[in-house]
Amino acid sequence: MKNKLKILFLCLFSIYILFISAAFGAEKVRMSFTVSMEEPDTHMFQVGLLCEGIKGDTVDFKMPSWTPGYYRVLDFERNVRDFSARDQSGLALEWEKTGGNIWKVETGDAKEIVLRYQVYAAGRGVAESSLDTNRGYISPTGLFLYIDGKLDLPATVTIKPSRHFSKISTGLDAVSGKENTFRAKDFDNLYDCPIFVDNQEVISFSFDGKEHRIAIYEPGDIDKEKLVSILKRMVRAAVSIVGEIPYDHYTFIMMGPGMGGLEHSNSMAVFTKIPELEEPQQYNGWLSFIAHEFFHLYNVKSIRPIALGPFDYDGENRTNMLWLSEGGTVYYEYIILNRAGFMRREDVLKRLSGIITSYELSPANKTMSVAQASFDTWTLPFFGGDQTISYYDKGAGLCWLLDLKIRHETKNKKSLDDVMRECYRKYFKKLKRGFSDEEFQTTCEKTAGCSLKEYFDYVYTTKAIDYEKYLGYAGLKIEITDEGEEGSVVIKRIDEPDVLQKKIFESWLN
Repeated sequence: MKNKLKILFLCLFSIYILFISAAFGAEKVRMSFTVSMEEPDTHMFQVGLLCEGIKGDTVDFKMPSWTPGYYRVLDFERNVRDFSARDQSGLALEWEKTGGNIWKVETGDAKEIVLRYQVYAAGRGVAESSLDTNRGYISPTGLFLYIDGKLDLPATVTIKPSRHFSKISTGLDAVSGKENTFRAKDFDNLYDCPIFVDNQEVISFSFDGKEHRIAIYEPGDIDKEKLVSILKRMVRAAVSIVGEIPYDHYTFIMMGPGMGGLEHSNSMAVFTKIPELEEPQQYNGWLSFIAHEFFHLYNVKSIRPIALGPFDYDGENRTNMLWLSEGGTVYYEYIILNRAGFMRREDVLKRLSGIITSYELSPANKTMSVAQASFDTWTLPFFGGDQTISYYDKGAGLCWLLDLKIRHETKNKKSLDDVMRECYRKYFKKLKRGFSDEEFQTTCEKTAGCSLKEYFDYVYTTKAIDYEKYLGYAGLKIEITDEGEEGSVVIKRIDEPDVLQKKIFESWLN
């Protein structure tokens, strides 16, 4: 009897599992994009979207209004043309625009929806898609629609290059056995992976078992072996700060002339021409730019304020902490190049002197805090001006002072590196989220072993910075003059530094 009951139970349980599996299988939605560029001189991408497993009488499709990392609402929906919706048999479905970036589709009994639309792509910067006979660049937030409330859905993207182009470079994973087809685990992943379509040359190298690809627009006669050596040294120095690589592969997308660069979790998209690679002094400015975008995979993509992921793609995602996310990355680009052997101590001090000059002699430094500049950046100039302070510049200066403060308070046993590692470990790896302003301050104070109220007053107020004290921790002094048309800041070593000051200076910079 017991055996019969056991068999009956197993049968019922199996039926239940099959039922649940079928139910969930029926609700599984698949999103498949196809992107063509038949006449690149018209600047038009043709996009097809096949949605399978759709349920409900209506579906709202949305297009993001901005690109993470570029803090402006760009209203990408304005570039959409010739939108249409059909079911699996080709019958037209009713639809209407119910918002600036929303297309509501009447599904009826359709199990599949096929959307077709064109996107005008004549952007000039890295946050917007562009297409012409020279190259195709897809900034994903401006091309791919998502289902409202369903950012967690996986998606595939198939690229059909025009006859002008032969190669595709992206951080997306390729789908095995399907030509020019890539997959994204969800739409945050998709929106984080720009796509470059051209005749670029692709150079690969391995670091710590991870493949790194360099996609270069018109490389000319650059020394490829030298380029790989330079980038590998930069990657090694950057990775050593946190001590872990959070990606499986990384792609440097270098697209020649254009405007700007943008960071991603396993790629960067930069408009740049590779300079002569004979001497570091010839390419340090360029390499600083590349190091900046690369280190963002830590400081902004994984080590991040709460507002910077998961994202609200409809509008502004404001935070007080771009002074850390952007300014801190400026600071670390110099540290990375110094530790990699490209930038000398005097070069770093000169760069930091210039940065302090730019904000200390700015009228806005007396009227706007760097936290306020971070929060208001969506409507203000990115790099400062007469009415706003640059969170890039002042953030870099403040991160330097924070580093020196932590080193001083811990007798040079800890540094800002330890703060970055702890934020990475606790918030990104363990809690899988960003941190609040208060949590970041607490992490800094635990690392330093003391209150940092005075320091964070410099972040949230316009209080004058006590450079004599903070730079003195490393045996340095500052001279600020307002003579001449612009004035200047000069940072020098003091005449007789003590043992701790020497140790901090020598360990801070190689």
